Amino acid sequence: MDEILKYFPNLSEAQHLAFAKLGELYADWNAKINVISRADIDNIYVRHILHSLAIGAFFGELTPGTRILDLGTGGGFPGIPLAILYPEVHFHLIDRIGKKIRVATEVAAAVGLSNVTFQHGDSGECREKFDYVVSRAVMPLDGLVKACNHAINRRPSLQNRYAPGIVCLKGGDLEKEIEAADRPVVEIPITDFFNEPFFDTKEIVYVPFK
Repeated sequence: MDEILKYFPNLSEAQHLAFAKLGELYADWNAKINVISRADIDNIYVRHILHSLAIGAFFGELTPGTRILDLGTGGGFPGIPLAILYPEVHFHLIDRIGKKIRVATEVAAAVGLSNVTFQHGDSGECREKFDYVVSRAVMPLDGLVKACNHAINRRPSLQNRYAPGIVCLKGGDLEKEIEAADRPVVEIPITDFFNEPFFDTKEIVYVPFK
């Protein structure tokens, strides 16, 4: 929890309490339904929660009413930490694995999130439009672009800093992935925002849809 406060010192009391609850909630659920590597559960605040919040550090402020799809959310990452950070933004979390969506749903309810909806299915079954699609290590970038193409609202009515598009968390050598995506791509090292050693090889990848 200290790592969250280090980089986000201006959280409200409600946000502070919600983030404080996440560690215990995920430890409890992970003992029943494995949604996080058991080797990682003790490092959940850096490797999962703060990692998810790197997208928030990239976005900065978002206009109330912004809509975001978390594709392949698993147990709720990056969607749930971002939904705590942005209480006036709507998040829709989707995953093919029902037990993972169950965990994300229960965790969101336990911390009192009212700005999150859930769907058990894949991207093709989601008929809504969103300003952004976020994801964390779900699929190669070219596949992600194809999967999200129908879901992104290309005529934004909101004045956010960045054009509608995909914002995903990735690591390692991305040269071939980016080449295969065949679209303009912006890479941002997470170390631009957070100086934890875990993020030395991690990046935010932004694909604008214009």
